[in-house]
Amino acid sequence: MSGNVTELDNRGLEPPQPMLRTLEALEEMGNGDILVIHNDRVPMFLIEELRRLQYSYEVDPQPDGTAKVAITKK
Repeated sequence: MSGNVTELDNRGLEPPQPMLRTLEALEEMGNGDILVIHNDRVPMFLIEELRRLQYSYEVDPQPDGTAKVAITKK
């Protein structure tokens, strides 16, 4: 069963703030919780880090060019 869902709006922030905010939020979450972030674009460097940390994620490009990413904490 899924855990709690938290949303984090990173739009308008300069790098590396979106990545730092996302990783800090993940640290505070429990296993099975889901973090949905909304960024100005697909966060390529964050995705590399999520792969390294073995978190599962799903990227959802938005019609306005932004991207939402749902990350499940392991």
